[in-house]
Amino acid sequence: MTFKIISNLTKAVLSVSFICFGSASIASEKISIALFKYPSAEARVQLVKILLEEKFGLEVDTVTGDHATFYAGMHRGKGDIDIHPEVWQPNQSNFKEEYVDEKGTVAYSEKFVNATSGFCVPKFFSEEQNVTSVFDLGRPEIAKQLDTDGDGRGDIWIGKSGWASTNENHVKVRDYGLLAFNDYVKADTAVNVASLDNAVKNHKGYAFYCSRPGEVWIQYEIVELTEPPHDPSCYNLTKAKNNPTWFEDSKITCTGLPKSIRIGWSKSLEERVPGLTSLLENIDIDTKTMNHWSYEIGTLKRTPYEVVHEWISANQETVDSWFGL
Repeated sequence: MTFKIISNLTKAVLSVSFICFGSASIASEKISIALFKYPSAEARVQLVKILLEEKFGLEVDTVTGDHATFYAGMHRGKGDIDIHPEVWQPNQSNFKEEYVDEKGTVAYSEKFVNATSGFCVPKFFSEEQNVTSVFDLGRPEIAKQLDTDGDGRGDIWIGKSGWASTNENHVKVRDYGLLAFNDYVKADTAVNVASLDNAVKNHKGYAFYCSRPGEVWIQYEIVELTEPPHDPSCYNLTKAKNNPTWFEDSKITCTGLPKSIRIGWSKSLEERVPGLTSLLENIDIDTKTMNHWSYEIGTLKRTPYEVVHEWISANQETVDSWFGL
């Protein structure tokens, strides 16, 4: 009993001193977090925002934009952009090379969310049509069933224009030989979800780029198609930036490297907000939790604040551990 009382008292003292230390030195700081408008990203942004506001007493803004803008802001270190919660690797490897490795002005968390990416179809379609491999999408009889616009050719959603993963998928569908009977589709995520929903409701075929975390894994029964395993000899994605022939120069005939989602931040925070980067380093969320958050926000239309705050309240011991308690 004595040990328990001392232990709890120690935790309370540590908690108060940690928060007060930050509050005493950062009361005037305003933190800007990069915001992406899709459920899993909104959830991660909200998690960081709540922790900074409620534990550090900071004023926090969210800012929309693109990766180039976010990294340039973190590099400047003036508060334009302080935290980037959606650092997908190796998708953002070009930014990592420039700002983390070369300039040394941006840092990444060691902890990360495991992510996957590939091509998926509804489970019923996979089972009924024996579609288990990405190469099955190239079968003429299967392609006909993937037609969404009535032109007799299949349609495969490969992502939104501007995503690094979309460039990868564009090369893949070409080099996997899928474009003989299919067309690739670049469109917003909402278009993909609507098309998937329509296919499921009408028991039709549909093929699309799928990634974890995401609400579709909770909302629908889907199957990720197999691809040849990754090997450097079969994976060459040339950088698109300032390279008009990147598509012609690329060749991909196997799956990409494993994906991870980390938190990135401006290293200026280490002096501007003492203790904050330690928290960012310790935040640890699993893929299953992210899937459920995405479903609650994207499908059930609950607010990111409501979903994440509810989770924090139910997992206080986990959150305390991020503060070293």
